[in-house]
Amino acid sequence: MLRGNIPARVDEKGRLKIPAAFLEELKGSGEQFYVTSETGDYARIFPMKVWEELESKLARLSSHNKTKQKFLTWTNYYGQAVEVDSQGRILIPPVLREAAQMKGDVDVMGHLTYLEVWNHGRSLENLKKSPITDDDLKILDELGI
Repeated sequence: MLRGNIPARVDEKGRLKIPAAFLEELKGSGEQFYVTSETGDYARIFPMKVWEELESKLARLSSHNKTKQKFLTWTNYYGQAVEVDSQGRILIPPVLREAAQMKGDVDVMGHLTYLEVWNHGRSLENLKKSPITDDDLKILDELGI
């Protein structure tokens, strides 16, 4: 499971060195990843196996399903299959890198089966805009969490 937040950097060529703690956890998933976003505000890094499972679920939906179409349009626009290099780095696709302002300091957060990467400033803004509400706590309680 991928959990926690580890500060990192995206270099001038758009490469993110995956933090060692996450890289160790990801080793069993292979060398290929799918890097994408639904909004362009951040990057999501899926081990290819996890992304393919998601694609299998989507393939079972009708091609006329508007939500499926919208999701695929956005994730394909920002998405790219990448491989981790010998130094543990992956390339953030240029279109996504520009939209998400991926340069310099970033926050790499574990989301159980994938990583989410935010420009550090945007990450702090997002946290302030999205506090856990009483409604959220109620739903978590209903889920037994």
